[in-house]
Amino acid sequence: MKDIAQNQGLGILPVSTALSNRWVAYLDAAPKTIETYARAIRQFICFLSEQDIVQPTRTDVLAYRHYLSQGKKPATVQLYLMAVKQFFKWTAQEGLYPNISSNIKGAKLDSGFKRDYLTSSQAKKLLSVIDRSTLKGLRDYAILALMATTGLRTVEVQRANQEDMRTRADFTALYIQGKGQEERVEYVKIVTPVEEAIRMYLKARVPIDGKRPLFTSTAHRNSGERMTTRSISRIVKENLIKAGLESERLTAHSLRHTAATLNLLNGGTPEETRQLLRHSSLNTTLLYSHALDREKNHSEDRIAKAIFKYGN
Repeated sequence: MKDIAQNQGLGILPVSTALSNRWVAYLDAAPKTIETYARAIRQFICFLSEQDIVQPTRTDVLAYRHYLSQGKKPATVQLYLMAVKQFFKWTAQEGLYPNISSNIKGAKLDSGFKRDYLTSSQAKKLLSVIDRSTLKGLRDYAILALMATTGLRTVEVQRANQEDMRTRADFTALYIQGKGQEERVEYVKIVTPVEEAIRMYLKARVPIDGKRPLFTSTAHRNSGERMTTRSISRIVKENLIKAGLESERLTAHSLRHTAATLNLLNGGTPEETRQLLRHSSLNTTLLYSHALDREKNHSEDRIAKAIFKYGN
């Protein structure tokens, strides 16, 4: 190991918490990404400590991959290994430790979706079981209708504020802070039945304040405060069960798959669907290359018509 470091002109340092903290401080990424990487590298440092390893080798990284695979899902193994690979890439660049993780493969991931989608009749049934005679029911219906027609992630729903609903062209848009973004630069179209549901909820909630969260908690301990992604996921799951759609493969993320699938089934192109879900690449939505004008993309309308049966 020492010979490797000398051959590469590297001064070897113990792989320790102190060194990993230096790497975390070096990272230039979104706070959530940094938090995830910090947690992942701590796991690796803990593994080394338990094995009494101070100067790990490539063999140790391979052993760590095997260790992870015994109790974690492939996607988690992939994430944790990515942190290790980025860490040693940095140590090599800084002349602190050789890149012992170079060319180590990650976990083999299933190329298919981990969640199922709902048919249009199932989506309609899901919405129909919500009792809209209460404030909670008005809110839950608005959230599920919004997610099913726009493919929003729970974190995007959770981050939304009232002022993010704005007029664009001849429709109402919801500007969102997407995954990995720090500003609200993208938007989804809110179709008429969904807009009516949201406004009914806001009217019942009062007072209306643009700076306030679009959806707030109704629980006694934090009534009126911003909801958590966990509570949004729980609301979706509870209503899926109420609608007789109980399955481990049906979760809040299923509504995102539902939006994409219903759009494709009702005439939307793969490129329109990519825009709807705001993917950076068509790799997850079928491959097409030409971008369409988002304002002429009627994805949400097609989905809403399939669910609500309105219009021509």
